[in-house]
Amino acid sequence: MKSDARIAFVLDTLPSIGGGEKVLFAALEAYPHADIFTLIYNKKIFVHSPIAKRIVNTSWLDALPFAHTHHRFLLPLMPAAIERIKLHDYDAIVSFNYAVANGAKNHNGARHVSYTHTPMRYAWTDARLTTNPLFGWMMRLFRAWDKRAASRVHAFATNSETVSRRIRRAYGRDARVIHPPVETDRFRPSAIREDYFITVTRLVPHKKIDLLVQAFNQLRLPLVVVGGGPELPRLKKMANSNIKLLGFQSDEAVAELLGKARAFVCAAEEDFGIAIVEAQSAGCPVIAYGAGGARETVIENETGTFFEKQSMESLSEAVQRFQKISSSFSTDRIVQNAQRFNKLRFIREFKEFVGSL
Repeated sequence: MKSDARIAFVLDTLPSIGGGEKVLFAALEAYPHADIFTLIYNKKIFVHSPIAKRIVNTSWLDALPFAHTHHRFLLPLMPAAIERIKLHDYDAIVSFNYAVANGAKNHNGARHVSYTHTPMRYAWTDARLTTNPLFGWMMRLFRAWDKRAASRVHAFATNSETVSRRIRRAYGRDARVIHPPVETDRFRPSAIREDYFITVTRLVPHKKIDLLVQAFNQLRLPLVVVGGGPELPRLKKMANSNIKLLGFQSDEAVAELLGKARAFVCAAEEDFGIAIVEAQSAGCPVIAYGAGGARETVIENETGTFFEKQSMESLSEAVQRFQKISSSFSTDRIVQNAQRFNKLRFIREFKEFVGSL
């Protein structure tokens, strides 16, 4: 690609800072002059982020009064809104997709590549769980639109082998695996580990934090939950006194908590799981549900251990098993494993992918 090529980065929404947003920040280090487009931008959340002083172009959805707090309710409007983004002046489009960003339309021969975090979960992964006929009908329409949108993308990349398989099933396309960037240098293991277990995540239903709370209520072991989201009030009502829900914490506070924690716990099937790698960067072993991205980032009995069912019994058994073998884990080995996913590696591979245009 020419050095003076105009590049548009197109994202579904920017409602909060999580793994997908960290991918954007690193991608902007690779292409600092790229322009940013998104449907909805909750600007106040990003005041201390790398895009705080950037112009972020939004759609008409951003002006709706509840867009920043309940953007998921606007999903039926998003396909039309993403297709209306004006990208006529760009030589290349890079979409960062978890819902509709693949639908950005290219013009004048511009190439479009997609870094797809996952084909939209509601439509492709969770659709089989719904018993609502209206929702099921709407998701069938969405899947048809999503396939048409994907057909306009010239090349796909994604965050894990797990999601690469989903893309192949959904779109019939291959996707290059570029593991997300982890700022491994931000973390340091503490010389002394404390007794608490920890999880760091968005508090949304598919993260299964209620399962962690139920299990640790029963185990009566200390658990620290870091992160905000709509599930926070419900989880606070569920949690016993041995569980602390801290809400959002600064990067510095998270690094310190991970560096001292006994182990990191994850009950969700992660697409990749940046927080799981961040924990290992801090020398913290992982207890994770044995599916999805965790299988690509955690080495069983070397950097962590797995449980096979998303049930309180399976999770509790894994925690108890970990307690028996915890002294066998090497902090140096855990940290070394995390280095495979550092940010410089992502920037190099991402530039190779986009530059192949």
